[in-house]
Amino acid sequence: MTFTEQLAAAWQKNDSQLCVGLDPDPAKFPAHLKGRDDAIFEFCKTIVDATADLVCSFKPQIAYFAARRAEDQLEALIAHIHERHPGIPVILDAKRGDIGSTAEQYAVEAFERFKADAVTVNPYMGRDSVEPYLAFPDKGVILLCRTSNAGGSDLQFLDVGGEKLYERVARLAAEQWNTTGQIGLVVGATFPAEIARVRAIVGEMPLLVPGIGAQGGDIEATVKAGRTAAGTGLMINSSRAILYAGKGEDYASAARLAARETRDAINAHR
Repeated sequence: MTFTEQLAAAWQKNDSQLCVGLDPDPAKFPAHLKGRDDAIFEFCKTIVDATADLVCSFKPQIAYFAARRAEDQLEALIAHIHERHPGIPVILDAKRGDIGSTAEQYAVEAFERFKADAVTVNPYMGRDSVEPYLAFPDKGVILLCRTSNAGGSDLQFLDVGGEKLYERVARLAAEQWNTTGQIGLVVGATFPAEIARVRAIVGEMPLLVPGIGAQGGDIEATVKAGRTAAGTGLMINSSRAILYAGKGEDYASAARLAARETRDAINAHR
């Protein structure tokens, strides 16, 4: 199955548009995991197993693994998700962006080494920096478009020929670059008006929406702005609010409760 086929199946099977971000910070782990060589894998695996039936995707952030020399644990985690929870797509949040020959290596890293189903990519070096990822026709390529951070407006709101830069990115992605049908866009929950604008430009294209939970994005506004006519089309990401909902040995059950509440809040506005 392609990335978009997996995503559509997960939307339906789990009745969910929740994406759980896996941003493991050992300083926030429960005491019983601290000091373990495999603490990052164990923490994330337990969260995954507790929430897999409530999500449409998982999104490990590569920096949280690489900074602690835990890339092997990231490989093991993605393998675990594919083996134990088949059909739930894994988005490697790497935000890669470089010239074609280097992008080819980043694509191999994401899709052959880590075996992710999709990867986040910075498109601001243009089409030839995106094309190497599209050489994997069944894999998702999720381009940064309108990001959730306040500083995103420094560049993304610049006028380029009568439209804002983020609108140009959305238009290029939808009309020229999406040769495999597997491109998606990142649009932050902190800007619901821009979510609606992107949806109007790109039609049914899936949107990865960070910024709810700890970043303060409004779920109702996000869903109403970004849903498709079928009531889907979104991967609404929550990381810290779910990962660290509990601080003790019951952290997995606390994460499950937080994930269920978030999924249900999303569904209430579909």
